[in-house]
Amino acid sequence: MTGSVPRLVVAAPSSGSGKTTVATGLMAAFAARGLAVSPHKVGPDYIDPGYHALATGRVGRNLDAYLCGPELVGPLFAHGARGCDLAVVEGVMGMYDGAAGEGELASTAHVAKLLRAPVVLVVDASSQSRSVAALVHGFASWDPQVRVGGVILNKVASDRHEALLREALDSAGVPVLGVLRRAAQVETPSRHLGLVPVAERGAAAVEAVEAMRAQVERGCDLEALSALARSAGALSCAAWDAAEVLGAAEPAGPLQAERHGPRSSDGLRVAVAGGSAFTFSYAEHTELLTAAGAEVVVFDPLRDEQLPDGTAGLVIGGGFPEVYAAELSANEPLRKAVADLAGSGAPVAAECAGLLYLGRELDGLPMCGVLDVTARMSERLTLGYRDAVAVSDSALAVAGTRMRGHEFHRTVVEPGAGAAPAWGVRGPERRVEGFVQQGVHASYLHTHWASLPGVARRFVERCRTS
Repeated sequence: MTGSVPRLVVAAPSSGSGKTTVATGLMAAFAARGLAVSPHKVGPDYIDPGYHALATGRVGRNLDAYLCGPELVGPLFAHGARGCDLAVVEGVMGMYDGAAGEGELASTAHVAKLLRAPVVLVVDASSQSRSVAALVHGFASWDPQVRVGGVILNKVASDRHEALLREALDSAGVPVLGVLRRAAQVETPSRHLGLVPVAERGAAAVEAVEAMRAQVERGCDLEALSALARSAGALSCAAWDAAEVLGAAEPAGPLQAERHGPRSSDGLRVAVAGGSAFTFSYAEHTELLTAAGAEVVVFDPLRDEQLPDGTAGLVIGGGFPEVYAAELSANEPLRKAVADLAGSGAPVAAECAGLLYLGRELDGLPMCGVLDVTARMSERLTLGYRDAVAVSDSALAVAGTRMRGHEFHRTVVEPGAGAAPAWGVRGPERRVEGFVQQGVHASYLHTHWASLPGVARRFVERCRTS
């Protein structure tokens, strides 16, 4: 049964403790043993799943109880883990840190409970010895429904340091399942929004993942970790399926009301931006578009001078256009092709990086000019979950449709909203943001379409009729 795939959740007391190193290293180590490993990431992060995919040869998938709702965490996990021997779930932030003001919602601990999965706690031991026991005891006992099955000590300085840590943890009742020494070679470079994505690093990313695997193999008890994974409780939920959920999806607008199942593509093509500048996407979006009847074709705005032949709709997700602004600007033929497609009324869905690319200019460099906005880098990080409602009818949804989203950027667009805004953000900072213009829906909000699959069907139907 897919829901009973052995699984581990890798958590930590705080960000920067080494979750990505341990989780990615475990994935690679188990895969090297010939196991089919299913990689997952708690929360909205797009970058870590790229390293997970490199380690396992499978698509990295996100489990976000805020964006998708707690009820979808199990089904989406089971969907990703189909046919696998073991799953590793990397947590987010500190183990009990979730959506601000929402209690445990979307925290690593919350997802571990939803998955009935044991937790491996990764502790940065670089500046402590006996205190590690109090730390581990606190995390293990805070919520009785969270089962901390073991600890992995990271950044241990020496044999003497390790002995002190192990002695202290003897009284905590949580077994030590691994000890990792300080190792510069497993560090991955970061910049303004976190780790540099795999797509930008090439061979260096492969070497980093290999170093993580080697370090985990040297320092961790893989047999004990595998046994812990097998102790996970059974899940009773059915696996998520794009075609099935489209059949049962709530309408996102009148265009989809007459059809309730997947269609053949009939040559209908939806182009999806990829490459180094546009690396942020959820695998389920492509699966939903395909189930709704589209042929999805990925193109690279840094290299391709034209959209794929027969493009009827365009999806431009998140990424780092600010890093590649000069190259994107220099590709004038593609900028014109995008402007022409949008000007024809064809559906265009753009999130964050896509919004910047559709603007008039980014940091003074010409972009596609579809939207009369300018964008620039900012010192201020905008980060957080958002509860939003569609303000204007668009290619994605009718006005009044509620969705949850996530913002994560260090850029500013001026103006921040058009005459027909995309979203109204609810809560203390009530505001409108984004743009609906002809077939274009452009916004800073990243959304997860699995939470409202009808948007994919509506988008594809608009592609058919525009």
